[in-house]
Amino acid sequence: MDSKDSNGIALNQGDNVRVTKDLKVKGTSRTLKRWEVVKNIKLTNTPEEIEVRIGKATIVIKTCFVKKA
Repeated sequence: MDSKDSNGIALNQGDNVRVTKDLKVKGTSRTLKRWEVVKNIKLTNTPEEIEVRIGKATIVIKTCFVKKA
């Protein structure tokens, strides 16, 4: 089971992705803005989710909201 971005392109460990819509990060006052680049993603056991580091926090993002950079 491969993780794919919103365009169906395969995602790999360590890829950079762009966020395709503004996403509110739960538990913080931070919002990921549209087209913000997130570097060095980590794949999870669930193909529809990836882990990313935002500052000191690690968050999970659904792959339908990202596009490979």
